[in-house]
Amino acid sequence: MVISFLTWIHAMLPLRVLYVFSDILYFPLYYIIRYRRKIVRRNLENSFPDKTIKEIIGIEKRFYHHFCDYFFETIKLLHISDEEMKRRFVFKDMAIVEEKMKEGNSCIMMLGHYGNWEWITSITLWSNDPDAHFAQIYRPLRNKAFDRFFIDLRKRFHSTGFTKNDTLREIVKFRRDEKKLVVGFISDQKPSWNNIHYWTRFLNQDTAILTGAERIAKQTGFIVGYLDVRRLRRGYYEVEVKLISDDPGSTAEFEITERYARMMEDTILRDPTCWLWTHNRWKHKRQEIT
Repeated sequence: MVISFLTWIHAMLPLRVLYVFSDILYFPLYYIIRYRRKIVRRNLENSFPDKTIKEIIGIEKRFYHHFCDYFFETIKLLHISDEEMKRRFVFKDMAIVEEKMKEGNSCIMMLGHYGNWEWITSITLWSNDPDAHFAQIYRPLRNKAFDRFFIDLRKRFHSTGFTKNDTLREIVKFRRDEKKLVVGFISDQKPSWNNIHYWTRFLNQDTAILTGAERIAKQTGFIVGYLDVRRLRRGYYEVEVKLISDDPGSTAEFEITERYARMMEDTILRDPTCWLWTHNRWKHKRQEIT
C-alpha cells in the first residue's frame, strides 16, 4: 500500500522532474549496488568482441542511465495524458497492418525489451480501426503486489493482458467470436529448456529464440509485424511498424522467427544502449543440449 501510494505521488510529477530522480538513482545503482554489472559486462563483451573495453564501458554506462529513465518513465504511465503520450511515443506506418486487418485479419506484433516496452501499450491511441482489440503477453511475477501493479499499468491504454500459459486459449476465444486482435509478443526472452526449438546467431553468439509467436501465427493465420523502436532523445521514441509476413502459413519452418531475430538485431546494433542487457540472455549453451 505504501509503495503504491509513493508510486502514485511520483507519477504526478512532470517527466523533467522524474529525470532528475533518474540521474540521482544512476550513481548508486551503477557504482554502489552494481546491479547485475557482471551480467551486463559479459553480455556486452560477448556481443561486441571487436570493441575496446573503453567502448564497452561507455555503452554500459549509457545503458544504466537509460535503465533508470525506463524506471521513472514506467511510473509516469500511471498519470500521463493521452496527448502527452502521443507526443512522446509516435507510431509510424500503422497502415501497413491496418490495411490487412480491414479484411478481417488479426495481427501478432513481435518486439523486444528495447526503449520503453511498457509504453508500447499506447499503440491503441494510434489505431484507426474501432473494431480492433489489443493485448500483450506477460509472465506473472512472483511478488503478487508488483504483479498486480504491472497488470493495472498495462491496462492504462485499454489493452488486455494474456498470461503466457493462457495465450493460445485467449487468442482462440477472440477468433471464435470473430473479433480482430492485435497481440504483442516480447520475443527476446530466454526460452526455458523444454521450449528450445530453434537456435541462430544473434549478436555474435549462438542464441535460443522463442518460437511461440511463429507457431501461433501459423495455427491462426494472423499476420505478423515487427515494432522497430528508436529512441530519438530522452523521453521521446518513434516506432516503425514493419511487416514480417502477411501469409505465415506459406513460410518455411522458423522463417518468421529468423526474420524477427534479424530485425531485432538491427534495432540493437543501431543503438545498443536501449536494450535490456541485465537479462541473463545466454545462460543456456547450445552444446549442453546437442
